[in-house]
Amino acid sequence: MPRTATPAAAAGRRIQTRRSGVHGKGVFAVQDIAEGEVLIEYVGEIISWQEAQDRHPHDPLQPNHTFYFHVDADRVIDANFGGNSSRWINHSCAPNCYADERDGRIFITALRNIAAGEELNYDYGLIIEERYTKKLKAEYPCWCGAATCRGTLLAPKRGWVPPLPRSQTEPLDAPQSPESTATSAKAPRRSRSRTRSAQA
Repeated sequence: MPRTATPAAAAGRRIQTRRSGVHGKGVFAVQDIAEGEVLIEYVGEIISWQEAQDRHPHDPLQPNHTFYFHVDADRVIDANFGGNSSRWINHSCAPNCYADERDGRIFITALRNIAAGEELNYDYGLIIEERYTKKLKAEYPCWCGAATCRGTLLAPKRGWVPPLPRSQTEPLDAPQSPESTATSAKAPRRSRSRTRSAQA
């Protein structure tokens, strides 16, 4: 039987879910939030990658939309079952949060100071095996509106490093090369399955 991730301490009234101007529902700061604050844990049913493929899609009308979060090669969190408001946090190419993986658990954490009223977002970092084409990128549109918007939820396959707090990207003593930063950065990712949608 799949197990369910245990929620972190309640987020209280620091955040709330409501309609988003970006896409569907979104999660917003109710009060000012400091850089580095853990806001919420991404929870749901923990399943295997194979089971995630078998369940896909959640909504046949939106085959590329899921509440999956790919933790590692073996585990996926399916927030469609047992999930919380973290599943409504939208993507941004210039995010104010990041997904912090700790011992197989995913915590959405403030990347910078966030003002009350701001929508929370993080870079989903979607990478899929298929060759990226204009058509494929258009299947995963991004509406974040950032000046640096990629136009798609898909992250570059090469050289992409997830947004991380300065404390994890700027060493105290010696500067790091881009290569060492890229290899040391852990990048848990929101997952999208192509297997089922390709067969639909």
